Amino acid sequence: MSFTAKDVKELREKTGCGMMDCKKALTSSNGDMEKAIDFLREKGLAAAAKKSSRIAAEGLAMAYTNEDSSVGVAIEVNSETDFVAKNADFQAFVKLCAETVMKQKPASVEELLAAKTENGQTIEAALQEKILVIGENIKIRRFELLEGVVASYVHAGGKIGVLVKFDVADKSVVSGEAFKTFAKDIAMQVAAASPAYLRREEVPAEVLEHEKKILKEQIVQGGAPEKVADKILEGKIGKYYKEVCLIDQPFVKDGHMSVADYAKNVSKELGTEIKIEAFVRFEKGQGLEKKEDNFADEVAKQMNA
Repeated sequence: MSFTAKDVKELREKTGCGMMDCKKALTSSNGDMEKAIDFLREKGLAAAAKKSSRIAAEGLAMAYTNEDSSVGVAIEVNSETDFVAKNADFQAFVKLCAETVMKQKPASVEELLAAKTENGQTIEAALQEKILVIGENIKIRRFELLEGVVASYVHAGGKIGVLVKFDVADKSVVSGEAFKTFAKDIAMQVAAASPAYLRREEVPAEVLEHEKKILKEQIVQGGAPEKVADKILEGKIGKYYKEVCLIDQPFVKDGHMSVADYAKNVSKELGTEIKIEAFVRFEKGQGLEKKEDNFADEVAKQMNA
């Protein structure tokens, strides 16, 4: 597999490594991007793959709950420009979609588009109206619904939408300020620290083995004696869990304790067992790329037209 200058540029953006290191990695991996990233990580040149470093699609990533916080929805609706995302009509449409999900519980975006609102209009028809009025392409990208005891948090007006579900033994504490503060803290933790999993048991075996391979190679490259390599690897895997698993992460408001410790403290304070059951974190445009226009080329085209 060959590679181009564009591939080198993409690898640089994903890893933050120098051009020559990226070229060497792509040569070594025969142009395979993922293998090139692993090569750079094994050499200790890249801390991790920034697979979503070019997040550029606009729109809103939001999270909503119903009045008693028993149902919540995280949703992302994309637009072409940030200007449209600030439009009140666009924001109202996103909320309409979320409310429809909470009430009708569609299983997919396709089912949501076919769902009818209270005025009898389908979400798809409402979407087409917004496209015509606003003048931009608008797309409902994804949503997820959680039921039980849920809390929501929206960061930066729609850049990140977070939903968290809790298992609370005594539901009477849910309406209290202490629990509400705790729930918001956990949702903000998810927004800020971007965990990939809830707990270490949820990390897929293949993901863990891949990480171990990378870390083991780093240890070997560092010249550590074989007899201590496994011990070092164990420590690095523990650190990895603290990065990617929510309950193992250091609590953002107090780094001396983990999120799990914080939950235990609040459980003791409120006199009932509280567990974090699930979370959803949507970041606006994550994994999408926005069309990049070259202004000089655009002006030249218009002059030659």
